[in-house]
Amino acid sequence: MNEFSDVAPWAPDDCAVRMVDAERVASVRQALPDEDAVEDLARIFGLLADPGRLRLIAALLEGGEMCVCDLAAASRHSMSAASHALRLLRTNRVVKVRRSGRMSYYRLADSHVRMLFDLAIVHIRHERGDRDD
Repeated sequence: MNEFSDVAPWAPDDCAVRMVDAERVASVRQALPDEDAVEDLARIFGLLADPGRLRLIAALLEGGEMCVCDLAAASRHSMSAASHALRLLRTNRVVKVRRSGRMSYYRLADSHVRMLFDLAIVHIRHERGDRDD
């Protein structure tokens, strides 16, 4: 047995040398978003992590303002599921609603949602090796 026999093999995610660059760590910590912002980010990304809600967002990106019936049909949701998902998206300010009589029309809250969606699509294509973006 040698002096390293009780040490687990080095894994790629481990530091080869355990030493902290205190100045760099302090600089990074200074630049990190505050805890409230991190919580908000986690909530939004969690909200966007559902395939059904993403289909609704994609439908709104393509179709612009749409009524619940059309959104449900376009995203292959039941009316109940579409309404529930849209309520979550509205509560979290991802979509806005306009009422006209008994009809509700949904649209994206702002252009940031499109930017997030488009950037994620580019990232996915890049990871897959697609070069047509």
